[in-house]
Amino acid sequence: MSIENSLKEQMLAAIPHLRAFAISLSGSIDRADDLVQSALLKGLSNFDKFQPGTSMQAWLFTILRNDFLTQIRRKKREVEDPEGSWAEKVAIMPDQGSRLDFTDMLKALGKLPVDQREALLLVSAEGLSYEDAARICGTNIGTIKSRINRARNRLAELMKFDADDDLGPDRLVKAALFMHASP
Repeated sequence: MSIENSLKEQMLAAIPHLRAFAISLSGSIDRADDLVQSALLKGLSNFDKFQPGTSMQAWLFTILRNDFLTQIRRKKREVEDPEGSWAEKVAIMPDQGSRLDFTDMLKALGKLPVDQREALLLVSAEGLSYEDAARICGTNIGTIKSRINRARNRLAELMKFDADDDLGPDRLVKAALFMHASP
C-alpha cells in the first residue's frame, strides 16, 4: 500500500472522531457535518503540507478547530439581515450624486444677483441669523428675508426643482434652498 493511500485511510478513520469533536464545538449536528466536510476538503487540498509520521487525526483536528474559530470570528462581525432592513438603514449614498448636485448648485448660485447670493449663503450656508446677515450686508431684516426668498425660488427654478421630494438625499442642496435660519 502506498503512503498516500495509507494517509487517506487515516483520514477516513479520523472522521468519527472529527464529527464528535465538531458536534462538541458547534452544538449542532448539521453544522458539525459541515465543519468535518470542510476540514477534510482542506486536508485533501493541503495534503502536501502534512508531515508523515505525525498524527493525521491531530492535523485534521487542528484544521477543523481553526475553521470553527474563523467562522465564529466572522459571525461576530456579521449581522444576520435576511430582509435587508439593517443594510438599508446603514447604506451610504454614492458620492458622485452629491458632487454633481453640488456642482450644479454652484453654477446656479453664480447666476444669482450678488445681493441674493450673499444673503442666501450667509444665512443658509454659514448659519448666521437674519439679524447678523442684515448687519453684514448693511440693510434691514426684511430685505434679507426677501433676498433669501427670491434666491431660493430662483435656485429652484434654475435647478428645475418642483418639490421637496425632487431634492434627493443631498443635505447641502436642501440647506441652500429650503433651510430657514431663525435668530
